[in-house]
Amino acid sequence: MGAAGSKLEKALGDQFPEGERYFGLENFGNTCYCNSVLQALYFCVPFREQLLDYYANNKNAGDAEENLLTCLADLFTQISSQKKKTGVIAPKRFVQRLKKQNELFRGYMHQDAHEFLNFLLNELVDILEKESHAAKSDQENSSPSEKTANGPKNGLANGASKDPLVTWVHRNFQGILTNETRCLRCETVTARDETFFDLSLDIEQNSSITSCLKNFSSTETLNAEDKFFCDKCCSLQEAQKRMKIKKPPHILVIHLKRFKYIEQLGRYKKLSYRVVFPLELKLSNTVEDADSEYSLFAVVVHVGSGPNHGHYVSLVKSHNHWLFFDDENVEMIEESAVQTFFGSAQEYSSNTDHGYILFYESLGSNNKS
Repeated sequence: MGAAGSKLEKALGDQFPEGERYFGLENFGNTCYCNSVLQALYFCVPFREQLLDYYANNKNAGDAEENLLTCLADLFTQISSQKKKTGVIAPKRFVQRLKKQNELFRGYMHQDAHEFLNFLLNELVDILEKESHAAKSDQENSSPSEKTANGPKNGLANGASKDPLVTWVHRNFQGILTNETRCLRCETVTARDETFFDLSLDIEQNSSITSCLKNFSSTETLNAEDKFFCDKCCSLQEAQKRMKIKKPPHILVIHLKRFKYIEQLGRYKKLSYRVVFPLELKLSNTVEDADSEYSLFAVVVHVGSGPNHGHYVSLVKSHNHWLFFDDENVEMIEESAVQTFFGSAQEYSSNTDHGYILFYESLGSNNKS
């Protein structure tokens, strides 16, 4: 990496961002799915800063047991505190902990980056919630003035024990969807809210993220055996159903459903469809109908023609430069190169590098956590 590292430093020259570090991550056989997601999360600056704050506030807790959160915080701290600007780090402790925690990631099979991201964010939330409950019971057993740090000081939701805890992971990634069902007989609308950390979108050939989002929120008619039980009519009725974004997240993660189960084949197939993802995205399918604007800062790319083999790399925007992370290797790329990862317009193409998970950050100034 020495040569590659110095090459990157030369490419950036005096534009190398003050205090920033660009480190490749060693691959332990099949851990590219993990490395690509970790790079995207590291360059999700609000998440990184809050994780480093958490580590700074909690590293002196002598009896703290090792978990995925402490291992991730330790890894990010290790990267950010390197004396060199570029190089390679082995995320050994993190990967060992991940495999210990979840047997899904233990084997040497090709793993799914989206499954890993989902597992990791939910695991971090579980750990923070357990710590908060433990801190509360400690507080109740000690003087009321003693407070235990859990990342940012406003981590508890409204102080009410019945409210779900809102952690800094939630404040970055969580959005709220509302599922609206309108009875076609009495016109009553029933709305049910659900939270999400990412949106999984069905994809079509030669489409765009905007059209995929429109399809996600399109109206579906429930009839025949799919009729809806209307509480007001007290019977099954035809209805219209649609999904809208009630509260857009600060960090919008979009997962493109590139792996589809094909009944006739009895197996999954990779969809190499060309799906255009813009550098600036306007979310229009929100409840308020006010456009939320987002800027793309990371893409996890699946390389390969099938679902059970292949490789993951990531593209990351940092201080207005685009970088390409492929395990140990890091290099600069032009912004125009991002469009080569949209997918293939033809079914059989030599290009097998396709955008799989997209990370967008809200441009709304009032959204800063």
